[in-house]
Amino acid sequence: MSAGKGDIGLIGLAVMGQNLILNMADHGFTVVAFNRSIEKVHAFLANEAKGKSIIGAESIQDLVNKLKTPRRIMLLVKAGDAVDNFINQLVPLLDKGDIVIDGGNSEYQDSERRTKDLAAKGIRFVGTGVSGGEEGARYGPSLMPGGNKEAWPFIKDIFQGIAAKADGQPCCEWVGNDGAGHFVKMVHNGIEYGDMQLIGEIYHIMSSIGISQEEMADTFEEWNKGELDSFLIEITRDILRFKDSDGQYLLPKIRDTAGQKGTGKWTAIAALNYGVPVTLIGEAVFSRCLSALKNERVNASKKLSGPSTKFTGCKKQFLGDLQQALYAAKIVSYAQGFMLLREAAKVHNWNLDYGSIALMWRGGCIIRSVFLGQIKMAFDKDPTLTSLLLDPFFLKAITNAQAGWRNVVATAVTLGVPTPALGTALAFYDGYRSERLPANLLQAQRDYFGAHTYELLGKEGTFVHTNWTGKGGNISASTYDA
Repeated sequence: MSAGKGDIGLIGLAVMGQNLILNMADHGFTVVAFNRSIEKVHAFLANEAKGKSIIGAESIQDLVNKLKTPRRIMLLVKAGDAVDNFINQLVPLLDKGDIVIDGGNSEYQDSERRTKDLAAKGIRFVGTGVSGGEEGARYGPSLMPGGNKEAWPFIKDIFQGIAAKADGQPCCEWVGNDGAGHFVKMVHNGIEYGDMQLIGEIYHIMSSIGISQEEMADTFEEWNKGELDSFLIEITRDILRFKDSDGQYLLPKIRDTAGQKGTGKWTAIAALNYGVPVTLIGEAVFSRCLSALKNERVNASKKLSGPSTKFTGCKKQFLGDLQQALYAAKIVSYAQGFMLLREAAKVHNWNLDYGSIALMWRGGCIIRSVFLGQIKMAFDKDPTLTSLLLDPFFLKAITNAQAGWRNVVATAVTLGVPTPALGTALAFYDGYRSERLPANLLQAQRDYFGAHTYELLGKEGTFVHTNWTGKGGNISASTYDA
């Protein structure tokens, strides 16, 4: 090691950057901090970082000079051009073997490109997912590093030192080559979209059948003691209980529109690109898009009619059905997410450890839950598991939840309450368990209008064309998968 003082440098002093630096310092690492605005560096050193093993840098060159070799420099800046701009400034100042880490929400294709480009220059690049928000960054995030594996031995102690712990194990392990780390983080965020949408739909149904907000909070508190124990259920309880300065509940005052930063959309696009039916996350993204059409919805609500049906069942029993519906749909969401991970791993030759990924999500991150421990156990028992739905634990769980789940979706339809995520999860489940689907008709239709050919049962791999009208010819179009 060289005479430099810093164990790691960090560029970007927004909320996540500052809290990660403080976390690193708490764990005995000396951090060199830099920000494009030098005033922000000075303010940080004078306040939050005062008295800690944190050194300020006045320039990129100063940052590089103050680091031990091989230098480890982490970027926590806006994804996209900003990352490339800082990398371009750093590269001429670095030596072969130095390490650049991107900890932002970058697209995994960018991390693939950067890993290859920097390797050609002798620089080891790491693209890492960081989850847990402000609190996670400060006290223990979930970290999902991927990229150039040669870098891992040099950053492992720092990353696993600052990561959240679950069952005594750090929620951080090497994910895979090139863009694997950011791909896993992308799927994590997609599942987060799905979980939030499912909880929102449950809340909407509760409101529609006359459950008071206090009762809702009590229900979520009870659910958080069992199989649904999770960070998102916990904060939903807290949000439902929160009252404004006027003594009224705050939640009903909040505008019913939701934004997005792109990672859920990226997951849905990746699912389409890889041909994996990640329907629930897709619906969660589209539901946010629909919520954004607030003015149109207000106008439509005055013109478009719905059912006049009122709920007449036993509310206590129905709350039990809602719990089962949420649990079953959550199982489907994670099953779809891991299907996408498996397909991407196959395409990119990533050797993903699915049990390890589930452990990384057990603590520190937004989707942390008891549920993930069962996923880890499922993949530990069978690393080749094609779907979580086929694991004995989840198979039994979804079987037991099925009646309540179906009743919730059917009831929501009769009441006119939209349940895109709960409904698509059930549709996926029914499709996945069906030995026969109507795709034979799709094949016939495509051959009828476009001579795309079809396969006959028992003769898989052999494509034939039929002259359906007697007017067409015997020439077929080239086959393709659709």
